[in-house]
Amino acid sequence: MPRAPPVGELVPCIVVSVLSVSNCPFCCCLPACDCIWSDWIDVTYPDGSDRNSGDYETFENIWKNNPSWECAKVENISCRAQKFPNTPIADLGQKVQCDVNVGLICNNKDQQLGGIIPMPVCLNYEISVCCTPNKPECLPPPNTTSTTATTASSTTSSVSPPMSTTTPTPTTGENPSSTTPTPTTT
Repeated sequence: MPRAPPVGELVPCIVVSVLSVSNCPFCCCLPACDCIWSDWIDVTYPDGSDRNSGDYETFENIWKNNPSWECAKVENISCRAQKFPNTPIADLGQKVQCDVNVGLICNNKDQQLGGIIPMPVCLNYEISVCCTPNKPECLPPPNTTSTTATTASSTTSSVSPPMSTTTPTPTTGENPSSTTPTPTTT
């Protein structure tokens, strides 16, 4: 006996992709908020004759020495010794703090004999920072205390593609307790 044709309804697949950027006045354009690397910065020099001295390439010292320096938010930092630019600072044998929140700090009193130089004083260091541009659309809203930069995020929502379901349909000539599954698309 022939089977009844499957009864189905196709549901279209809808995919919506929304690109949202906080504080962006233009919904269709992304602001150029990627961080930008600075040139190498060296605003202090360690005094080898003073154990309480060191090298302090901190953001506070940079702003003191160059008030026009703008960096809305430091997202990354790179530190190196001026005389050894290709040697990672971890390989120099000095205790140095290279921190995205502070800058570079090297205290003479923390240095020990040995390492790359035979004296227990800091080398002269320099830093390069990757800064968020100082543009309103790149900064968090002024009414928040957040220190994170606004970032673009892509949100994708979708309706699932049509799914096939099986509904038992009795066929002619068979008893109702014995059914044959008939695929139905919804």
